[in-house]
Amino acid sequence: MHRKLMTLWLLMLSMAVMAQPKPYHGDGIDDVLRFAPVASVFALKACGVEGSSSWKRLLVNTAASMALSAGTTWGLKHIVKEERPDGTDMKSFPSGHAMVAFAGAHILCKEYGRRSVWYPVAGYAVATAVGIDRVRRNRHHWYDVVAGAAIGFLGTEAGYWLGDKITGERSRYSVAVGPQMVAVTIDF
Repeated sequence: MHRKLMTLWLLMLSMAVMAQPKPYHGDGIDDVLRFAPVASVFALKACGVEGSSSWKRLLVNTAASMALSAGTTWGLKHIVKEERPDGTDMKSFPSGHAMVAFAGAHILCKEYGRRSVWYPVAGYAVATAVGIDRVRRNRHHWYDVVAGAAIGFLGTEAGYWLGDKITGERSRYSVAVGPQMVAVTIDF
């Protein structure tokens, strides 16, 4: 009789625990994996795989893409103030992890997509895995991840447009990078 009561008590306790809001699951693989697509771009370039850009253009376009994407994401986080599903803070919308992952995947696509379709497939697969893990670990709602992915994609498009205005052959602007400075000059 005691075993049946103990089993019933454990069953009821487990149901009560399962009904509670999902707790924060700690830091996961997505904290590192979000940087894999953009790191792949620079690793491929460093290993001599020819991409669409020179080092100068790649650095300027990547910096512009990430700055525009991150600025938009962090601005929205402070304006919208949506609570995370795990209740840890009010910065759920949009997903910064998804933004970084998808911006990097789109940079990988722009730089190496013409070389092989597998580069963008791998980049977007990793970015999608990051987004899925953010939802699975109860850090974001699915729409936070979709918004972060869209911001990363569109920020990269805007960053490449802006970067090409600075580094393009017909550009009036030029960028010089040295050990202690970055200089932008405008030809009139």
